[in-house]
Amino acid sequence: MTFVVTENCIKCKYTDCVEVCPVDCFHEGPNFLVIDPEECIDCTLCEPECPVNAIFAEDDLPAEQAHYKELNAELTPKWPVITERKEPPADAKQWEDKPDKLKLLER
Repeated sequence: MTFVVTENCIKCKYTDCVEVCPVDCFHEGPNFLVIDPEECIDCTLCEPECPVNAIFAEDDLPAEQAHYKELNAELTPKWPVITERKEPPADAKQWEDKPDKLKLLER
């Protein structure tokens, strides 16, 4: 099983989760993070660190977020690994819990 970053991360991109990952499975895009499903060891450390609840175990993915499992796998090889926390975007708070953000994803 793997963990999956979902829609609530788009344009928020808090990176608290990357510091606790023991296997460096997070990858960073312009306005979103993804988890490498091949590297994730299901340690559960990242999930509680996300301040916007954007990380789910794949078995607990809400049905409307299920496509993010494939999106994480697709974007992982395209984006660099991130291992250290960074400051969130200046407008991150404005994007928390906003719906329909997939169209805003920058690849």
